[in-house]
Amino acid sequence: MSQGQWYPPEWPDRIRALAAGELTAVAPRRAATVMLLRDPGGPEAGGTGGDRSGTGGDPGRTGGDPGRTGGAPDGPVVHMLRRRTSMAFAGGAYAYPGGGVDPRDDDRLIGWAGPPLEHWAARLGVATVTEAQAIVCAAVREMFEEAGVLLAGPTARAVVGDTTGDDWEADREALVARELSFAEFLDRRGLVLRSDLLGAWARWITPEFEPRRYDTWFFVAALPEGQRTRDVSTEADRTVWIAPAEAARRYDRGELLMMPPTVTTLRALAPYRTAAEALGAADGQDMAPVLAQARLEGGELVLSWPGHDEFTKHVPATGPGGGRA
Repeated sequence: MSQGQWYPPEWPDRIRALAAGELTAVAPRRAATVMLLRDPGGPEAGGTGGDRSGTGGDPGRTGGDPGRTGGAPDGPVVHMLRRRTSMAFAGGAYAYPGGGVDPRDDDRLIGWAGPPLEHWAARLGVATVTEAQAIVCAAVREMFEEAGVLLAGPTARAVVGDTTGDDWEADREALVARELSFAEFLDRRGLVLRSDLLGAWARWITPEFEPRRYDTWFFVAALPEGQRTRDVSTEADRTVWIAPAEAARRYDRGELLMMPPTVTTLRALAPYRTAAEALGAADGQDMAPVLAQARLEGGELVLSWPGHDEFTKHVPATGPGGGRA
């Protein structure tokens, strides 16, 4: 069994309650997250992000280009955040920039470049183009909020080159505080959202026995030329650039804590030699939702993710459990 899998200590009791009909599953909230890639020698080569916690080592520090000890030869590295241990959900786990959908982005007309919304609705498996727009907006907005990277530009063929000024920071903070919707932000600055720079990669839904549930779409993107990530997320205490295969190996060794969808997507990214190659492979990825299942089997609770046997977990049917697998 993998050694770095995160799950909450209350899960066994909640699984038992769900099986007994004593627990009603909450509806999952729509969310989006982005696997931001850059190639070796890119604008941040040699940098590994920051550590604001003052504890522990940097998983990206492997000498020279961070994470360069794994994955495809000279392949891309991915930007990851370590969630603060004080966070109610997945505290201490490594993840990608992401967060919930803002309903205000559902139906407002925005500047749009790339595949039409009808294409995105079909690819994301949602019923309406307004829902597709909100999910894509969430992916782009969350990457700007948590990493300072913006997939938008003044025209359908351009991307902003620098988002580090005081005026950009003021808008970023207004987005974080939900004082400004992303559609309003784009309109105010006369920007076009570059959906062609995103690829939909996977979809995972938080288990029915979890009190905080998310229906999360995973996207892949390449770091735009001229932009740099910034260590600005209030939900993270560390950021790193690391090769996907190296991150997965450190998870296997119990050095990095992660949730199953993070590990799965890291393993899927590992074979690609460039960020562009990974982005080009996005349309071939299976977008069928992955939802954990739990069952009673003898004296154990068996927790599994269909199609992902490495995460199958056997928990005593009685007594406390949970935490780190």
